[in-house]
Amino acid sequence: MNLLILGGTRFLGRHVVEVALAAGHRVTLFHRGKTNPGLFPQAETILGDRNSDLSRLAGKRFDAVIDTCAYLPASAARSAETLADRVGKYLFVSSISVYADFSRAGMTEEAPLATLPEGADPAVYQDEHYGALKVLCEQEVARCFGDRAFLVRPGLIVGPHDPSWRFNYWVERGARGGEVLAPGRPERAVQFIDVRDLAEWLLHLPEKPGSGGVFNATGPNPPLPFRALLEACLRVSGGPGHLTWVEEEFLLRQDVSPWSALPLWLEEGKNGMLQVSIERAQARGLTFRPVQETIAACREWHEAHPKGYTGKKATLALEREAEVLAAWRMGRNQPT
Repeated sequence: MNLLILGGTRFLGRHVVEVALAAGHRVTLFHRGKTNPGLFPQAETILGDRNSDLSRLAGKRFDAVIDTCAYLPASAARSAETLADRVGKYLFVSSISVYADFSRAGMTEEAPLATLPEGADPAVYQDEHYGALKVLCEQEVARCFGDRAFLVRPGLIVGPHDPSWRFNYWVERGARGGEVLAPGRPERAVQFIDVRDLAEWLLHLPEKPGSGGVFNATGPNPPLPFRALLEACLRVSGGPGHLTWVEEEFLLRQDVSPWSALPLWLEEGKNGMLQVSIERAQARGLTFRPVQETIAACREWHEAHPKGYTGKKATLALEREAEVLAAWRMGRNQPT
């Protein structure tokens, strides 16, 4: 295939490009040249800003475009309108956050979607409106491409080069060992997707015949119990440690924040984000590698690139973890 990748040098995009080049596809990257410029010398690179000037794509045609970096509807509209007559299929990477209600498990692609509150400006990005803005982006792509649009809604994307540190928190915490604070119920389900599995599937979609659609893209199916994930992090990462499960209500009283302090922990009534239906994506070829392989790859990448992460880590400091565990034991009259 002749592919255009919007972005392609940070996390998901770079894995898509790696898989595409390995498979022998012709790849063109369009980006600003600010993140890892020159990462793929074997691909054609066109420098430009999708928010102001797409003219350098004039006259070019592609079998498919994979858009990993539109967060505002105007950006999505500009690229979709520009490419509508020159691209066969448009794959837009949206988010599982587009849904309005995460109180129930098993959510399908037809569930109600988030909307911008009255007065919110769709031209201004704000974290609290991330899902609603992605909905508007999806609508712009669908308007321009119709049944040639593939709207992919990933859950938590994890793996090497992850800039969020949300999954890697548990990988690294498992490697340190000792007493590990585990939040909430051990049987609570969690979902996520290895970035390499997602990249391979994104390339699989336009290769096969068939129209587009909307797809939840996460895994596994059925979701993994939280205990199984954390035990695997301890086992694969090699840390001699054990899990201490602490009740959700106690953690909230201790001002331990779900998700930001302890990733993959969501409060009761909001955990539907980690238990969505993915049957439609599986019917179109989505598969998952064993979680042990994902954990090992994250650990290997971090060891090879100890300074490879420069953003704000989602993490609970070890000193704070120890304080919370001590308070938990004291409240339950357990010996230290």
